[in-house]
Amino acid sequence: MGLQEEFEEFAEKAKTLPDTISNEDKLLLYGLYKQATVGPVTTGRPGIFNLKDRYKWDAWKAVEGKSKEEAMADYITKVKQLLEEASASTS
Repeated sequence: MGLQEEFEEFAEKAKTLPDTISNEDKLLLYGLYKQATVGPVTTGRPGIFNLKDRYKWDAWKAVEGKSKEEAMADYITKVKQLLEEASASTS
């Protein structure tokens, strides 16, 4: 399985993560996903009154230096880690 296929598989698995994962982890996944699928940030930073989008923009900007492949690999690793933590906490 190639990196792209594995990334797409874990993007689907990420949708099954419990709501209990931290906002930090959600933002990290968002940033890595955007970097892997879109590339570097192409928009201006949202305004101060739009906090949710501002946090998401910041998370994406934080991983801007990664290549598409690095972002995909980091995303897969993080989803695996969160899935393991979720299954450990339910057993």
